[in-house]
Amino acid sequence: MKVRLALLLVAVLLGAAVFAPWLAPFDPAETSLASRLLPPSALHWLGTDHLGRDVLSRLLWGARASMGAVAIILALVLALGSLVGATAGLLGGVVDAMLMRVADAFMTVPTLVLALFFIGALGTGLTNVVIAITLSHWAWYARLVRGLTLSLRARDYVAAARVAGASRLDVARRHVLPAVGGQLAVLASLDLGHWMLHVAGLSFLGLGLAAPAAEWGIMINDARPFFRVAPMLVLLPGAAILLTVLAFNLLGDALRDRLDPALQGHAH
Repeated sequence: MKVRLALLLVAVLLGAAVFAPWLAPFDPAETSLASRLLPPSALHWLGTDHLGRDVLSRLLWGARASMGAVAIILALVLALGSLVGATAGLLGGVVDAMLMRVADAFMTVPTLVLALFFIGALGTGLTNVVIAITLSHWAWYARLVRGLTLSLRARDYVAAARVAGASRLDVARRHVLPAVGGQLAVLASLDLGHWMLHVAGLSFLGLGLAAPAAEWGIMINDARPFFRVAPMLVLLPGAAILLTVLAFNLLGDALRDRLDPALQGHAH
């Protein structure tokens, strides 16, 4: 039941993100001061904001921006973490020690603090937010891949492949990465909601996408002065973030229970 509910929620959210240009009834940036702060109606199903923009359209486009950023972060974290972890595990020695000391240094700092540091160094904007979140999370994945690589390196079939002349790259591509895929999927699914909160929170602070872009964190920030007269302008994007994080967490819990119960204590 948990798996089905999680998959249904994720599918709905992904559908909203992918098909936002066709589902949104209005341009999310179209303003009309004559239509500002309208309640829900047949024309504007969720009403309008303080600039007369259609709230439903902005929520749909916000899903596209937020989930698109999380998808890119997922790809970058998996690529960087797998590359560093597999390299450290297969080469060992000085290379392993150096890479793991760097990973340990990244893991000692809270991820949000580290992300803020990188944004301060790189500047604001969604691209830099994606880079900052990637750099603040890759070490956990590198550690996991490195540990599993060391375990797999001692297996007979890996030793046989090395004797047969397979290079370290071939061993990593054919034997190591496919074997750690399940554990990486569990860890990533548990982190998706975490990354979503980072993206929305940093945009709320004005460090990610800039207004008037349609993004859930920006929508909450824009609506704060109007909370008393139109509380739904804050509550709707907040509910969208909550629902998305809940969906990702349910999916992560379901995958963890099925694929790797040993990771139940993971948290950062």
